[in-house]
Amino acid sequence: MPSHTLFNIKCLSCFCEAMDNMKNPCRFLSLLVICFFFGTIPSLATDTISANQTLSGDQTIISSCGVFELGFFKPGKSSNYYIGIWYKKVSQQTIVWVANRDRPISDKNSAKLVISNGNLALLSESQIPVWSTNLTSSTSKSVVAVLLDSGNLVLRDKPESSENLWQSFDNPTNTFLPGGKIKLNKKTKQPQHLTSWKNIEDPAMGLFSLELDPKGTNSYLILRNKSEEYWTSGPWNGQIFSLVPEMRLNFLYNFTFVSNENESYFTYFMYNSSIISHLVMDVSGQIQQLSWLESTKQWNLFWSQPRRQCEVYAFCGSFGRCNENSLPFCSCLTGFEPKSQTDWDLQDHSGGCVRKTKLQCENPTSPNREKDRFLEMPNLALPKHAQSIGVGNAGECESTCFNNCSCVAYAYDKDGCSIWHGDLISLQQLSQDESNGETLFLKIAASEFSDAKQKKQGIIGIVIGVVGGMGVLLAICLFVTMRRKKRLVGLGRSVVGSSTAFGHCGKIIGIVVGIVSGLWVLLVILLFVITRRRRRMVGKGKSVEGSLMAFGYRDLQNATKNFSEKLGVGDFGSVFRGTLPDSSVIAVKKLESISQGEKQFRSEVSNIGTVQHVNLVQLRGFCSEGNRKLLVYDYLPNGSLDAHLFQEKNSKKLEWKLRYQIALGIARGLTYLHEKCRDCITHCDIKPENILLDSDFCPKVADFGLTKLVGMEINRILTTMRGTRGYLAPEWISGVAITPKVDVYSYGMMLFELVSGRRNSEPSKDGQVRFFPTWAAKVVIQGGDVLDLLDPTLERNADIKELTRIIKLASWCVQDDELNRPSMCQIVPILEGFLDMNLPPLPRSLLLFVDS
Repeated sequence: MPSHTLFNIKCLSCFCEAMDNMKNPCRFLSLLVICFFFGTIPSLATDTISANQTLSGDQTIISSCGVFELGFFKPGKSSNYYIGIWYKKVSQQTIVWVANRDRPISDKNSAKLVISNGNLALLSESQIPVWSTNLTSSTSKSVVAVLLDSGNLVLRDKPESSENLWQSFDNPTNTFLPGGKIKLNKKTKQPQHLTSWKNIEDPAMGLFSLELDPKGTNSYLILRNKSEEYWTSGPWNGQIFSLVPEMRLNFLYNFTFVSNENESYFTYFMYNSSIISHLVMDVSGQIQQLSWLESTKQWNLFWSQPRRQCEVYAFCGSFGRCNENSLPFCSCLTGFEPKSQTDWDLQDHSGGCVRKTKLQCENPTSPNREKDRFLEMPNLALPKHAQSIGVGNAGECESTCFNNCSCVAYAYDKDGCSIWHGDLISLQQLSQDESNGETLFLKIAASEFSDAKQKKQGIIGIVIGVVGGMGVLLAICLFVTMRRKKRLVGLGRSVVGSSTAFGHCGKIIGIVVGIVSGLWVLLVILLFVITRRRRRMVGKGKSVEGSLMAFGYRDLQNATKNFSEKLGVGDFGSVFRGTLPDSSVIAVKKLESISQGEKQFRSEVSNIGTVQHVNLVQLRGFCSEGNRKLLVYDYLPNGSLDAHLFQEKNSKKLEWKLRYQIALGIARGLTYLHEKCRDCITHCDIKPENILLDSDFCPKVADFGLTKLVGMEINRILTTMRGTRGYLAPEWISGVAITPKVDVYSYGMMLFELVSGRRNSEPSKDGQVRFFPTWAAKVVIQGGDVLDLLDPTLERNADIKELTRIIKLASWCVQDDELNRPSMCQIVPILEGFLDMNLPPLPRSLLLFVDS
């Protein structure tokens, strides 16, 4: 059969085979389409490779319902080709399995995927096997390879057989698909591995792998190089893995853990088969749960473990530093550079960094070399594998490391002296607000300190050069004068000549002094102009600190007409309307009871200023003059959400579609705060008063980051929020550690108010007093009429599916146990309609509200 096609049977045969396969409607339809368009049919179905077929070039096979595709692919800019499986329906090519991951080929047109001796094999350009299923050789000519809609590639002894001789699910690469298993053979104690790619363009086996603990703890482990464990799922407790609380939100997946005398394994299935989702062992060293969002044409990250990138062991390699607050996460220490910049550009940092300049102690005979020195590096999580040394003080600790050439760093703290030999691994830079940092002293070549020294020497050189130049000029002047004097004396005109010569010299000296003085005057004028300009810019709010403008208090006083137009009073201070000289309208918040010093205040404000999202209020600038601390925002003309929900005077009635979009926008803004900005933020005060609306009624979350800015503690939160205590999660009262799930609880309470158009605990229009969330949750759980719950002003005009979805979601959000609440990044696809939910249980706290 020609290599360029797999079609050779007439249409009549096509129809007959399609009729025989009516039990598989997807296959039936696909065969009919092929029949009508080509008048032919593949020798077998398009999801199959049989013994007399080959696959090469751009040929592919597609699972019967068109979910997955198999063929040759080339990752990124690589010149290598691989046989792989990817999603057919996903526009962004996503490889889920690779056959020849460690043995690529260079010419896909000459290579062939064939059935040979009962095996599926990949033959290279020279027809040498580079990959095979490695089953016992068989002469059967009926063996076929079939790509299933689960993404599983199976080898069967005949097309109609349901038993698999071999399957890709037993040989996973980096992706764990629904229906697959990551198992442990209890007899051999050999675990399966889910192993990352080497980098984003090389599917070869990388450093990071997931496996089921061979010790039989029923826990999954993530290891580096299959030796260094840095994360565990915790044991299976019958429902979830104990250290993966996200699994409690069981409205997406059907989880199963099986353990018998032969094997243990974990598997899962999707409740909604139309959702495209999988787990992947990423090149970042994290296991990630991803779902495809067709609306955005991208993969949405639901969760990842370890949660922090820098918790991945040796992620940045030797002498690399990991920083959660910067992108990229990895950088080389001072005096070092990437061992392979190409690998770093491909997100493979495993090679780490190497010294730019060798230490003097490694080459002591080298001439003109200064002794090595130590660079102070504060606020670090110290690297692994330290050696403790018994010395009396920091000086002795430094001397011990300095006199040992193999010692590369030392630290001295309350626990004494620690030194490091060889490579520094898992070094992490902490942020300023983390108090558990230590100071490391890194040994580097003295020449690495030369920059500051060279600058200083350069300045000194300029000064010496100027002074020396003036001296030389004066010396020349005196020499010319003396020569001229002698010549004039010989002519009998010494007095007159001398006077004339000195006159000429005086002119030269005068010119020199004039030039120098002029330069000094010019410098003074320049400094004066720069200072005046800076002050003028500060007065207009144009002094930039980071991405923010620093305003003067008097300028804001003028802009707000002495703070005369108050927009409202919040938990952190009063807000006033103002207008800048360029006619832009601003909202100025005067903060109260600030407990932070100047430096810390500016640092926190700067962090808030870097947080930018369409659903977050943008901080424009600030003022910090003594005890006067103010924040400047863009003015949002439609005010806060509460004014429109609870129908204050002159407010606009919000139609249902707009309410739904507001709920979605708030969720997106909180998702960014919780998981996607550089320093993740828990708001701690979500309520309608803190949701502002722009001219298009796009919602923007306000006051994020302010609890930390003003140093708010739990007692003050409870005091300031006592008027709206219905938004407080139970953990505020119980003293449990606060997590982003407190925002989820508050968000859920606010969703109820979006539905009803009134405060949750206020009387309804009929005069009855009932706690609305309890009523709403019962209606949904018991299957009542959800339109009865709707704000009466909407006159029952709402999408019933959306209304039901919001009430179910709100009921999940206000669960008593935070582990049962969804995360904000899960809430977004639920509202977008990509994920469904089971019926929620009725939270006990809602019943307590009714009883009280």
